[in-house]
Amino acid sequence: MNSINTHTGRWIVGDLRTASAAAPHEVIKVGGSLLSVPHWPDLVAELLRARSRHRKVIVVAGGGTIVEGLRTIDAATPQRADSIHFLAIDLLGTTARLVARALGLPLVVEPGDDPVAVLDAPLWLAATNLHGAERQARLPVGWHVTSDSIAALVAADTGGDLLLAKRTAPSLAGEENHLTALAQDGWVDDHFPTAAAKLARIAWAAPASVPTPGVGGALGQGGDAHGG
Repeated sequence: MNSINTHTGRWIVGDLRTASAAAPHEVIKVGGSLLSVPHWPDLVAELLRARSRHRKVIVVAGGGTIVEGLRTIDAATPQRADSIHFLAIDLLGTTARLVARALGLPLVVEPGDDPVAVLDAPLWLAATNLHGAERQARLPVGWHVTSDSIAALVAADTGGDLLLAKRTAPSLAGEENHLTALAQDGWVDDHFPTAAAKLARIAWAAPASVPTPGVGGALGQGGDAHGG
């Protein structure tokens, strides 16, 4: 069930799934749409400080307008699906470097002992997991897979919880199949319900200045699923 738990400074934080005790670390997907918010480094830093007080945090940065530009190019003159898919993933490395530099955080290829670090998602995906298989092979190819599903894969692969930080809060509170409903609504990508199926804990966060669907306003542009 989608519920609002707390206000953390300038953030509203809620739960999408709470099936077990908290894991030792949390993967936080910082939606690309947040990078268009004025003074976003201060805003995101506040959330990371709050979430890292009691456990480690791994940041996965979305693609935002950078990946949206690639989507626009592909829509004008369609390219091979696999070529565009991997180009889009490569661009996540650019936003990861941007977020790491803006926040003064280490950029890592594998989660380590850092209290808070930004993951270079393309390099992490290109590496092999403990079973010797490429992680990116677990993702289907296409625009229906974005950093939402990649962050879920990171959480599943590392045994962590997941928090989706986006510009708007999710709607559809109380829906029985809420992850599928949120994908249909465009708040997460279409593959996310599958990618996140085995995660025990999923939370969300959105700036408090943006109206919450069903609480203070309409949904607006929620989906980092579209380029995030």
